[in-house]
Amino acid sequence: MKDFDPLALDNQLCFTLYSTSLAMTQMYKPLLDPLGLTYPQYLVMMILWQEDGIGLKDIGAKLGQQSGALTPVIKRLEQEGRVRRVRDPQDERALCIQLTPEGKALRQQALGIGQCVLDACGFNLEELVDLKRKIDQLRRNIQNSTQ
Repeated sequence: MKDFDPLALDNQLCFTLYSTSLAMTQMYKPLLDPLGLTYPQYLVMMILWQEDGIGLKDIGAKLGQQSGALTPVIKRLEQEGRVRRVRDPQDERALCIQLTPEGKALRQQALGIGQCVLDACGFNLEELVDLKRKIDQLRRNIQNSTQ
């Protein structure tokens, strides 16, 4: 590639991923506002809608975050009556996060978000699934190279 500048911002994969991530989270804001959720809260809720009662450490692992970084998100969801934190009966040191009836009901309101995202991305479902698969592989490759 002649005239390729390896230090040009527009040539950086990291910047493309970063700016796309920002655009994606900004796109979610008006979709999540009617539900009263922030994007991080939405991620936690999606995990709980799939696996209610999961441990805080497991939520952190799924999101690639330390459980301490999630504590404010979980506490806010609890204050809003959407989840409750309970001690794990097998390990009193561990917390499990459970949906409240209000948190469970919120799932129904969130069902249309996926289609809005698909529409905004401008890809058909097959193309979007393929792109996601490639980005997932990129993340795994990067994680494996830093271990």
